[in-house]
Amino acid sequence: MLLWFVIAYWVISVGIGLWAASRVHTTKDFAIAGRHLPFYMVTATVFATWFGSETVLGIPATFLQEGLHGVVADPFGSSLCLILVGLFFAAPLYRMNLLTIGDFYKKRFGRKVEVMTTVAIVISYLGWVGAQITALGLVFNVVSNGEISRHMGMMIGSGTILIYTLFGGMWAVAITDFLQMIIICVGMLYIGGEVSGMVGGVGAVVQHASEAGKFSFWPTMDLKEVIAFAAAWITMMFGSIPQQDVFQRVQSSKTEKIAIWGSVLGGSLYFIFAFVPMFLAYSATLIDPKMVKKFIDADPQMILPNLVLQHAPLFAQVMFFGALLSAIKSCASATLLAPSVTFTENILRPMMSKMSDQKLLYWMRVVTLTFTVLVTLYAMNSKMSIFKMVENAYQVTLVMAFVPLACGVYWKRATNQGALLSIFLGLSTWLAVLLVGPEDPLIPAQFAGLIASTLGMVVGSLMPTYFGHEAHVEPHDYLHEHAAHQPHVTHRPE
Repeated sequence: MLLWFVIAYWVISVGIGLWAASRVHTTKDFAIAGRHLPFYMVTATVFATWFGSETVLGIPATFLQEGLHGVVADPFGSSLCLILVGLFFAAPLYRMNLLTIGDFYKKRFGRKVEVMTTVAIVISYLGWVGAQITALGLVFNVVSNGEISRHMGMMIGSGTILIYTLFGGMWAVAITDFLQMIIICVGMLYIGGEVSGMVGGVGAVVQHASEAGKFSFWPTMDLKEVIAFAAAWITMMFGSIPQQDVFQRVQSSKTEKIAIWGSVLGGSLYFIFAFVPMFLAYSATLIDPKMVKKFIDADPQMILPNLVLQHAPLFAQVMFFGALLSAIKSCASATLLAPSVTFTENILRPMMSKMSDQKLLYWMRVVTLTFTVLVTLYAMNSKMSIFKMVENAYQVTLVMAFVPLACGVYWKRATNQGALLSIFLGLSTWLAVLLVGPEDPLIPAQFAGLIASTLGMVVGSLMPTYFGHEAHVEPHDYLHEHAAHQPHVTHRPE
């Protein structure tokens, strides 16, 4: 019965996504919903894009093993990322009226920086989308009682999400995200009420977790632990800022104020609701300690689904798995679209002869299809946990793309020479520590790469110029004085 409910929900949501495809006529519609999204829809799509498999399955599993200290990257780092984007990046990027985040690097630092940062951004999505597809395989396997294998579940899930993303683009993502946010919130709160009734209320669970030391958050005053803690936090908090899926939410907004406050509110809601799955998973230690003991070391991601299947009534199971599927689908569709649009606009388009808007839209869909196939194969062959896939996804953008973005927006003296040196030093330092450094270094690879990237930007921008400056605009003047008055464009400025 549960499986049929899941199938029915899946078919309906795909149908809604395909209906949204009727709004897509141009690349601007496909990539950023024509910049027409209202406040409630921007808030929903910011929230739903981040509320994915790692929030429902990965974070709770890590919390059970390591407590709050182990989840500093997500939800603490990831929610702060969205809030920081709203407060510091949404307005200047919105005023530039761009199609992709790669267009910013092109306008500010030139073609070479555009290519390198775009490649880094696209690669980073392998881990993020891979985590969602891995979770889809797990869900189909669980609700079918093993009749559908995890690999088959991955193929079914990625194939159906591809259908409406391929045709509906950002419009399909936004509309389905809004509906799925409602399902996520209602479903999670309902199952939370069911579970709290089994254990004597929320207070009993919180007290038990507190006594078990699960609320210990800050590291001990040991230098190595402090650095590792900071590195985990900033990987998601800063490494996720130069991302196309976050950028799309900003650019899809109807107004600048919506771009700012939709991101801030979406990030805040994400942080609040991320604690509901943690509460549910920890409740399992009181309701079924034998089951927890069985899975805690072997596959902790299975604890929460098994708790619901074994101890909740059918309606609660439907609500939980509906919310879980909503979370995964909304996250996966957006993160399939983002790298595909970026690669087509910033890598493929300049390599071809002059291309019409319809031809560009065609190639965006071709790349979306290709990326879906590649990331599904990656997910099927990866041995990492969902949480680790997500946590590791943004190291490459942290060391290559964050500093050029932040300095490009807020430091007038930043040059393309500084950006190139920043990218080179950040990437080479990160790879050196990963590949030839000690197994457990004092400074984690991504933290060392960020420091090197910052140093490269400062030194490269202040030293005599050996590479001609390719930027089309001086960003400080453009962003803060003239940008609000620039005419809107429907494609990337040449």
